[in-house]
Amino acid sequence: MADREQQDALLELLNSTPVVNGVVQDQLADPEAAKSWQRIHAGSGTVEELSSLAEARDALQDVVRGKRSATSLASLLEGVIARPHVSPAGVSWEVDVPAERRLAVEAVMAWSAVQQTMPGRLRPCANPECRRFLIDRSKANRARWCSMAVCGNRMKARRHHQRTRDAVAE
Repeated sequence: MADREQQDALLELLNSTPVVNGVVQDQLADPEAAKSWQRIHAGSGTVEELSSLAEARDALQDVVRGKRSATSLASLLEGVIARPHVSPAGVSWEVDVPAERRLAVEAVMAWSAVQQTMPGRLRPCANPECRRFLIDRSKANRARWCSMAVCGNRMKARRHHQRTRDAVAE
């Protein structure tokens, strides 16, 4: 299972293309911001690493939104080798991947772990104008918005306004 840190890193990556003032922003397009993101997540900060990370992000966003099948992620994992390591604590897997692809492969693996252990809980925000994602960790599995304070309130206000307008029109 992806631990909370891996889940959070996956969510940060997926949410790196937010809509700001009606315009999609790519937080990995700014070289300094991208390098900072890579280093915060134990990456090297190289252009090659960024390229594979952006490719993985775009593919994962499409998969979560249902625009591509999960099998489209196979190319991101080509040449990756996992080797078992047995210790008194049990079996762990060491992933052998070129350094410039490590962050991208870790994102795909975190996505896979979330899909297996928390099926249906990683999803896009229900606000059609938002490009963010959420991992629903609630017991009821009914979270709809990336942020109740932002998207949730906006959507509720729109519905209220629509109901009010419809009532006046009748």
